[in-house]
Amino acid sequence: MPRILIIDDEKAIRNTLRDILQYEKFEVDEAADGLEGLKKAEAGNFDLVLCDIKMPKMDGIEVLSKLQEMNPDLPVVMISGHGTIETAVEAIKKGAYDYIAKPPDLNRLLVTVRNAMDRSSLITETKSLKRKVFKTREMIGKSASIDQIRTMIERVAPTDARVLITGGNGTGKELVARWIHEKSQRASGSLVEVNCAAIPSELIESELFGHEKGAFTSAIKQRIGKFEQADHGTLFLDEIGDMSLSAQAKVLRALQENKITRVGGEKEIQVSPRVLAATNKDLKAEIEKGNFREDLYHRLSVIVIHVPSLVERKDDIPILAEHFVKEICEDYGMPLKAFSADALQALQGKPWTGNIRELRNVIERLVILSDKKLQKRK
Repeated sequence: MPRILIIDDEKAIRNTLRDILQYEKFEVDEAADGLEGLKKAEAGNFDLVLCDIKMPKMDGIEVLSKLQEMNPDLPVVMISGHGTIETAVEAIKKGAYDYIAKPPDLNRLLVTVRNAMDRSSLITETKSLKRKVFKTREMIGKSASIDQIRTMIERVAPTDARVLITGGNGTGKELVARWIHEKSQRASGSLVEVNCAAIPSELIESELFGHEKGAFTSAIKQRIGKFEQADHGTLFLDEIGDMSLSAQAKVLRALQENKITRVGGEKEIQVSPRVLAATNKDLKAEIEKGNFREDLYHRLSVIVIHVPSLVERKDDIPILAEHFVKEICEDYGMPLKAFSADALQALQGKPWTGNIRELRNVIERLVILSDKKLQKRK
């Protein structure tokens, strides 16, 4: 049920507004002055605030400014019995959604309330959709290792140098690859991702290089491979350590000659993607075991960026946790929740074998199942 806060020093007005809004199935809370209103707005999760302008202790325009600082997306409708055009204009300039004169017209009040809530819902939904469409997240953290990665990206991205990104599962290797692409001269081109571990070995060559119609039983039409799709863009080979040796040989040739041949085809096709690769394996150990080609390793590792595990950057855990809480609450349209100090300490003490991916999943679970404060269980 949508929640509305009424801030007005006149009890009769508060009662009237409460009766009208409760009849329309809104949940209503009220405050008799600006200071009380701000405290309630900070503690509660309101979808809309109706605020008087002329009040003791703190006037409505100042309350509006404080509410804007607290939550810029919270719609505030100003109401006043001493209204002028100048007052209304000032309120709108300060960020109010609308201005209504006393005594309020019932129909106009309800239309304004519903429109303000629709706008608020639209803002929340737009933010969520933008994050889903523009997937490149921020690189969160202030540790020395993260600063070093940022510096390396800034230096390497404008070049066409191949980059090998190493690190455990869930550390953020894909994020590093995305930022290299975003900051490169190929940013206007496509970033094409291939998870080498998720594709069966017998299909990986078709996935990378494409195939001609009739090349094998299920090849009912021609297929363009990832190397061609990433031409003039960036090709990200994730989990490269899981690629079969036969596919490795063909990738090596493609990197050496900038040419590929589709499966079942004879024509050589010129391609020029920038190649980034990532792995959670020790490729040098894999070379010794005979599982990875040494010449391919040297082709891919012109620049090596290692992404540290979460336990290697414990100071970043509180920053990451608070960032994820804000992001998840916005995605779900929930009020912003906060961590207690002991809860953040508890998070820093966990081993986090799944790294950032595991941390985000735990934060999402806490946001869904917890009350306003995220506290350590006693």
